[in-house]
Amino acid sequence: MEAVITIDVLRRSGADVVVASVEKQLRVDACHGVKIVADALVSNCRDACGMPGATNLKESEVLESIVKKQASDGRLYAAICVFLAVALGSWGLLKGLKDGKVVTTRGPGTPMEFVVALVEQLYGKGKADEVSGARVMRANHGDEFTIAEFNPVQWTFDNSPQILVPIANGSEEMEAVIIIDILRRAKANVVVASVADKLEILASCQVKLVADMLIDEAAKLSYDLIVLPGGLGGAQAFAKSKKLVNMLKKQKESNRPYGAICASPALVLEPHGLLKV
Repeated sequence: MEAVITIDVLRRSGADVVVASVEKQLRVDACHGVKIVADALVSNCRDACGMPGATNLKESEVLESIVKKQASDGRLYAAICVFLAVALGSWGLLKGLKDGKVVTTRGPGTPMEFVVALVEQLYGKGKADEVSGARVMRANHGDEFTIAEFNPVQWTFDNSPQILVPIANGSEEMEAVIIIDILRRAKANVVVASVADKLEILASCQVKLVADMLIDEAAKLSYDLIVLPGGLGGAQAFAKSKKLVNMLKKQKESNRPYGAICASPALVLEPHGLLKV
């Protein structure tokens, strides 16, 4: 979540973001099984600026040299969660906290505010407000918000629930990854299925995600819940997938829950009578 939210929002703000892998290959398997394909290897990014955040990055000498050069040049650098202490601390780079050159945050629940703070540092408050408004972020955490549940569902499972999250070219990467990440943290068995003709898809802000299987294979299984992320291109692809639409219809007929975010309710659920309140 931390990596994808950071990449997504910065790219929406107009930043040229290079996603660099410190592994020997471009594909990286994140801590909760989300598979991401980087743009380049970190060894090829010695002159690039970046703000990755994961504990194993500390061992990369190339990354250490990049961040130290960023600090010595008086430019902005940032870190999330354990990377702050594990890497920046050991590299002697926490002094930037005193002169405003480093931005930090605590963990997976805070990356949206974190990256909007980076946008404000890079582009000013106007751009930060523009980006955060479009993401439907809470402008004031002191305000009270009410959540209305139109169709209350009682969730009871003897074992870990099996959940399908389809993805497609143009899917909203933040929405997909947050759903997958949180559900897997809750010990759900999440199947990520591509409705494209291959496992790797290119999401709406150019993040490359890799599914667990294709939708044809996923359709052989049954699910306690199906959740559709948004993204205009992804929602359009979902709507064209007869296999996925049939799975959603069977889900409804079996009185099992399904859900959708952003463009998917209007483009996928509503045309097939799956959005009745």
